[in-house]
Amino acid sequence: MIPLQAPINFYHFNFKPLLALLERGGPIVAIIGCLSVLALAVVLLKLFQFLRKRVGAQGLAEHALRDWFAGNRNNAFQRLARSRRSSAIVLHHAMSALHNGHPEAVIREDTERVALQELAELKRYFSILEATSQIAPLLGLFGTVIGMMSAFQTLQTSGAEADPAALAGGIWVALITTAVGLAVAIPTAFALYWFEGMVRREQTIIESTLTSLFTERLAKSARQDETQSSPAATQGEGLHAS
Repeated sequence: MIPLQAPINFYHFNFKPLLALLERGGPIVAIIGCLSVLALAVVLLKLFQFLRKRVGAQGLAEHALRDWFAGNRNNAFQRLARSRRSSAIVLHHAMSALHNGHPEAVIREDTERVALQELAELKRYFSILEATSQIAPLLGLFGTVIGMMSAFQTLQTSGAEADPAALAGGIWVALITTAVGLAVAIPTAFALYWFEGMVRREQTIIESTLTSLFTERLAKSARQDETQSSPAATQGEGLHAS
């Protein structure tokens, strides 16, 4: 038999640099660190949600519209019912209401309500990312200002016997907070802009599919009215001719 070996720990991480950074930066760095953990949790949560709902994908809505316009309403319903995408949920709601014969004005308002709910769900927790991207650099600047004030106060107290090396070391420690704040704010802002772009794309898909659905319905109604009115007009012209 092959002897069992102890599992290799691939997740070993050295926390000493982080602890040293926290010790030098003080409570400001600790606060920024808490914000970074919160922002990372939100980013992971939104990534999972966006992948699960296939945010920004348009193919399903187009196929469902083709089935609907071709008269295959059951196929359209089945395509949309199996999907978790926001555009599919909104389109399925509108198609179901049209299929049941509800007034179009009521359908438009209620479909807009469903669309707003879906978009609000996608935008949830964006405020945390926005606040982190704005507050983290301000906290870093605040920590730097406090550190500089402390360093220059030491210089004033020491007078002519002040050590330039010690002063430079104090300023370096003070600048740590600004560096940490920017290191947290920059990727958080990038993630927020990417999420907002995906939500705008999903909103465009919802608006375009709903517009296609309702305009095609209006076009069909106009064609049906023309077809129904044309025999009457032909009959009236025949009577005038006779």
